Amino acid sequence: MKKVINTVNAPAAIGPYSQANLANGVLYISGQIPVDPATGKLVEGIEKETHQVMKNLEAILTEAGMTFKNVVKASIFLKSMDDFAVMNDIYASYLDAESFPARETVQVSCLPKNVDIEISMIAHQD
Repeated sequence: MKKVINTVNAPAAIGPYSQANLANGVLYISGQIPVDPATGKLVEGIEKETHQVMKNLEAILTEAGMTFKNVVKASIFLKSMDDFAVMNDIYASYLDAESFPARETVQVSCLPKNVDIEISMIAHQD
């Protein structure tokens, strides 16, 4: 059975999708962009953008009763690989080194609202 996960502590969906779906103990989190849920505005600059995306992901995980330790897979989309090192350091700071998820990072030509980064995750309940 699927359960839709939704929280006001992460940006509302801007299309026909859910923030996340929980099915059979697996949480599928939609791609998060750097929108501050309190203001509805985009944050700018790869450092601030990465922090905001990770905070949005964390809010969804929390709503589902999970943490970053539950994440088994992350997909990272960057407009420029020149931002990789900065993004990678910030991304890693939110995670437990003992339980890094599997991951890919790809450069894309454009992202929603022309942001520099989008991250989606899959997590599993213990």
